[in-house]
Amino acid sequence: MEIIKDINTMREVSRNLKGRKTIGFVPTMGCLHEGHKSLISRARKDNEIVIVSIFVNPTQFAPGEDYENYPRNIERDSKICKEEGVDYVFNPNPEDMYPNGFSTYMIPGENMTNIMCGISRPTHFRGVCTVLTKLFNIIAPDRAYFGEKDIQQLAIVKRMVKDMNFDIDIKGCPIVRENDGLAKSSRNRYLNYEEREAATILKKSIDKARDIISSGEKDTKKIANIIVETIKKEDLAKIDYIEILDFDTFERIELIENDVIIALAVYIGKTRLIDNFILLNF
Repeated sequence: MEIIKDINTMREVSRNLKGRKTIGFVPTMGCLHEGHKSLISRARKDNEIVIVSIFVNPTQFAPGEDYENYPRNIERDSKICKEEGVDYVFNPNPEDMYPNGFSTYMIPGENMTNIMCGISRPTHFRGVCTVLTKLFNIIAPDRAYFGEKDIQQLAIVKRMVKDMNFDIDIKGCPIVRENDGLAKSSRNRYLNYEEREAATILKKSIDKARDIISSGEKDTKKIANIIVETIKKEDLAKIDYIEILDFDTFERIELIENDVIIALAVYIGKTRLIDNFILLNF
């Protein structure tokens, strides 16, 4: 496995591989966990070459968010990548990705960013789309892999790739969970013992919603109320949002008639966690 920091070197490596071997790409901000490993494993199965980027992207953090405190351990992450069979790790410097004078951003459509995480983090997806545009141009992968836990990000990236004619197949991969149901996340490490116990309320509330849908409930207001009532039983939890959306259009719906996404963001103490459930073949 080779670790590359220089943009031109990474571009040259990818250019030499392109057309001869398929390239699978897993973009990350490091602090790798089992969820990332599942993405790498999927990329390893699908492609001849696997490239992982490790880059804490400053443009997707708003002022006051945890950019400076975001955990960074390139030695640990590189070891994990090597163990998982990664061929190249791309670990550029922020100063190279965003040099002095940088002023061009990829702005996703408002219809997909004026809900959910886009409300509390209005510049977040602009930063995500901008860095992915740069990484896609540098690496030029055949396929790129994203976790379904960040379902809004996945939908936005798919739309960007389609609208901008990127020749990349975007693959969504299932959520990886702890034994008690909590979705794996780099932010879980911010939770103390009591908060970690409380965080299971996200999955419990989703399970409640799934149960009443399975019993025939289609009214999304009633389903959302069940989620709210469940979460309110946990004193350390504060709801950021609950959304029930059409899977294809990403629009809010009043009745479940087709494939849907139930997504939520909840503060456990000061840590904001997200989770979702995708109901297909309804």
